[in-house]
Amino acid sequence: MKNVEQFHGLRVLVLGLAKSGSAAAQLLHSLGAIVTVNDASPDEGNEEVAILRSKGIQVICGGHPIGILDKGFDVVVKNPGIPYSNRVVVEALAKEISVWTEIELTSRISEAPIIAITGSNGKTTTTTLLYHMLNIGEQQPLIAGNIGTVSCSVAEKAKEEQVIVLEASSFQLMGTETFRPHIAVWTNLYDAHLDYHGSSEAYAFAKSAITTNQTQEDYVIYNADQPGLLPYVMDSLAVKIPFSLLGRREQGISADDEQIYWNGEPYVKRSIIKLPGQHNLENILAATAAAILSGCDKTAIENVLSSFTGVRHRMQFVKELHGRKFYNDSKATNTLATKSALAAFHAPMILLAGGLDRGQSFEDLRPYMETVKAVVALGETAGRFAVFAASCGIKEIIHAENVKDAVQKSYPLTEVGDIILLSPACASWDQYESFEVRGDEFIEAVMQLQ
Repeated sequence: MKNVEQFHGLRVLVLGLAKSGSAAAQLLHSLGAIVTVNDASPDEGNEEVAILRSKGIQVICGGHPIGILDKGFDVVVKNPGIPYSNRVVVEALAKEISVWTEIELTSRISEAPIIAITGSNGKTTTTTLLYHMLNIGEQQPLIAGNIGTVSCSVAEKAKEEQVIVLEASSFQLMGTETFRPHIAVWTNLYDAHLDYHGSSEAYAFAKSAITTNQTQEDYVIYNADQPGLLPYVMDSLAVKIPFSLLGRREQGISADDEQIYWNGEPYVKRSIIKLPGQHNLENILAATAAAILSGCDKTAIENVLSSFTGVRHRMQFVKELHGRKFYNDSKATNTLATKSALAAFHAPMILLAGGLDRGQSFEDLRPYMETVKAVVALGETAGRFAVFAASCGIKEIIHAENVKDAVQKSYPLTEVGDIILLSPACASWDQYESFEVRGDEFIEAVMQLQ
């Protein structure tokens, strides 16, 4: 670790536990900070609370006491999911107390350079692709961030000769001050999480923090096919590396129907790529560019492109049963992701969709519903999705209690050559703890089919 002396004696309030809060609290405590943890949940039976207290860290549970900031904290490190409307966060900002997320800690202590990936969609696939490229290329990568591994814990042990591949959400990036990746990747920009950020502009501005502190020694890889993203990137001081699906470009990485090009020169044939979908080609271009800039061997990149078939819960091929193929796209928590999934296939589909009702429209999906022969609707939006499907001319529409029930009801609707696709277009929280739990139930139900 580097710059650890900056934390000695620092008075820190860690707001919210979960994995990131617990990890940040323990790291800061080990570096000599005076740490207090505050979580709204009760502490009874909470193993994390017991561990923190055993280390001498003060933990206050069961709510946010009035006047908690009167202890004179220098910094608040908050769980990314805690909104900025939270009373403690509002008060901290009013008192001009810095409010960080744990990726700010990561940037401050990491000896290893950081490659950070953000975007409305494609973050996890791009992160995973890049990690595999660097790993096969013997670059000693570490994977961290929104993908499931707490980044400050990874940075604590990272060596100078390694590289951290970090998936960064808008929630995490909003809580940064000095965060500076050597390579920043911005896959795309669509409206998302507006209930958290309040507006499209605020959401985009939060994303742009991935390149705010970069210098001429750094790189930003960005989607050149999205005009709305460009103003945020053009302000960056980093070397700009565009990627595009609209044919050969002389700068950056691009693709046409036959080739991927690097700075206008043929680099690899598209025919070797195993991962389906145009949206995944964007992810491939972004990951490949980052790998090239990291000095990764071309053979390693080709190896991954010719073998990688997807990330769990993201257009994941599950099984073929009697000529029917099952795909798990539980990560599709909005219409944009489901639109990409529908566009990736040309065979007749049975679509399993629905979930948490945030009042969103499904109209974006209409041009992509032509190959859908049947819909199994579930969750809070089942009724609305059924109405939408009927308006698209779909005759077979069935309601299911949950994902397991949806799988069982979908199979009798199929014929040889059909695809059964779980791509909900909604968040999972009406019935499931997470999209991972929802996807796991789909996989288990598919495996139980005879």
